[in-house]
Amino acid sequence: MNTLTAAAPLRTLTAPPDVFHVYDTTLRDGAQQEGLRLTVQDKLRIARALDDFGVTFIEGGWPGANPNDTAFFAKAAAGELELKNSTLVAFGATRKAGGKASSDPLTRALLDAQTPVITLVAKSHDEHVFRALNTTLEENLAMVSDTVKFLTSEGRRVFVDCEHFFDGFRANSDYALEVVRTAADAGAEVVILCDTNGGMLPSWMTEVVSAAGQVGVDLGIHCHNDTGCAVANTLAAVDAGVMHVQGTINGHGERTGNADLITTVANLQLKYGWSLLPTGGLEKATTVSHAVAGITHVQVNSRQPYVGQSAFAHKAGLHASAIKVDANLYQHTDPRLVGNDMRMLVSDMAGRANIQLKGSELGYDIADRELAARVTDTVKQREMEGYSYESADASFELLLREQLGLMEDPFEVQRWRVWTGDEVNEAGEDSEAIVKVSAKGRTQALAGEGQGPLNALDQALRSALTVPYPPVESFELVDYRVRILDQGHGTDAIVRALLDMTDGARTWTTVGVGTNVIEASWEALMDAYRWGLIER
Repeated sequence: MNTLTAAAPLRTLTAPPDVFHVYDTTLRDGAQQEGLRLTVQDKLRIARALDDFGVTFIEGGWPGANPNDTAFFAKAAAGELELKNSTLVAFGATRKAGGKASSDPLTRALLDAQTPVITLVAKSHDEHVFRALNTTLEENLAMVSDTVKFLTSEGRRVFVDCEHFFDGFRANSDYALEVVRTAADAGAEVVILCDTNGGMLPSWMTEVVSAAGQVGVDLGIHCHNDTGCAVANTLAAVDAGVMHVQGTINGHGERTGNADLITTVANLQLKYGWSLLPTGGLEKATTVSHAVAGITHVQVNSRQPYVGQSAFAHKAGLHASAIKVDANLYQHTDPRLVGNDMRMLVSDMAGRANIQLKGSELGYDIADRELAARVTDTVKQREMEGYSYESADASFELLLREQLGLMEDPFEVQRWRVWTGDEVNEAGEDSEAIVKVSAKGRTQALAGEGQGPLNALDQALRSALTVPYPPVESFELVDYRVRILDQGHGTDAIVRALLDMTDGARTWTTVGVGTNVIEASWEALMDAYRWGLIER
């Protein structure tokens, strides 16, 4: 991987439209995901990340519909959100049946949001008009026309989301197309065809989108992922002529989510060869994905295309041997193009090439065949015992340092003990631990109390290490997983513990194995402190 270039497209594609929109709806549609709640400050932070990524439009929410969104737009209008690349959009609905857009309070709230662009959702499925709006097909068309005309007369650019368009087209294609035509005639700049129920398949897209294209208005696409085809459906709609794609970062959204905007844009830019984001924008994809995950507290799927931790991870020894010759032999694109990295996994499937590449990745020279073979044999033996190094790079590096004779242990634990029971103190702590540690020529036995045995051991070890190693104060245990390894065994099973620790700048993972949860967890905890101190 010497050059930062994408592979040529596999087939000749039409040139991109003169204007193409990348439209993000994470702050509105994505926020409807179960268990996800965004504060005003969360929305501002995500919007800044999206602007840095370079999307064309950021849909901020529905002003007037809830206090959070109204406050977000007020802060944006007051200058707390300065956008360099993106345009902020307010979302709302057509006016109520029987009323006038000029006097509709929610329509007025859209103007109060002070965004240059407004997206309106409109019914395009006849049954929804009858049963959800309780009105006539003619009045629904009047609602669309009146609202679009009023907002454009107020100087706003207007997009129209045709809700349930694909289901509506299959039920009554003439009416669904008439809604598109009415929005266009009223002045809508783009009409977006929405697969609201997420039930479409790529092979069905072309016919429907092509039919809508006969209306003569710029079209967009908004897909949900209920068939697992949201990104594929979006690309099929692009092939059929849409010039506006909607989606969310990491595919957030209600039910199974929306089209993942990062995957969609990466495919269009790297596979179609269309330059959609500002220079350097796509290289921020992984950073943006993980930043949004941190704000939403919804972890990025490790196997997420392009930006997942496993997206460019290689485990099989056969893969590693080929990658030593040319990394692109087992990768569809250069991971650096989306800000990701290739990773070599170390496991019982690893060959010598895996170990050598992983060692090089970590900064160690193990080109010597005998040394590499010895490390490989050690890894395979320990994996048989229950260790998992593919998910614990820090523990593998410690093992590697031991094999290379480079291990300078920053501390030595002489003994440890922990007690736990049903007695809980005022702080909610039910466990006590004592750890005797030697570090920098000083030996001391210190106690710790905590909520559970591992927390108590962590407090005791931290107390013993803080004086000789002040950076320990910045270490924090952020995740902890335990798995039973022996199938068919119960409380006497061998267990594996994986532990994630951070110092605020980096996060590392260690593994421990033992005949009980505390033993396995203690080994992982000690290694986490060892690796953190060695790296510091």
